Amino acid sequence: MERLNATPAALTLIQQLEEEHGELLLYQSGGCCEGSTPLCLRQGEMQITPHDVLLGQVSRTRFYTSPSQFTYLQHSHLTLDAVPGRGDSFSLEAGLGYCFIIHSRLFSDAERQAQGESR
Repeated sequence: MERLNATPAALTLIQQLEEEHGELLLYQSGGCCEGSTPLCLRQGEMQITPHDVLLGQVSRTRFYTSPSQFTYLQHSHLTLDAVPGRGDSFSLEAGLGYCFIIHSRLFSDAERQAQGESR
């Protein structure tokens, strides 16, 4: 079972950013400077630690979060979306007039069972 997927708008934006900037990474922020938002950065602009959690991959871009943020996300399916607007000023899509957002929903009972989780 996958934990992450992306809307067509997010896929299009990621592919555009990959073409322009090369290898990228996404990181689900825990709410520091500009709120809980996915950050899109060039590979190497942020140090991923062995403790960070890989949520999945969008196109060729891996999507991570911190262990503390994963505590809140571990029982959720996440959908990366891209919408017009101003998001995090550190994120690459900000200059294009878009921002990435996350839609989340709790896993269904069947999904949790498939993962070996209990209620």
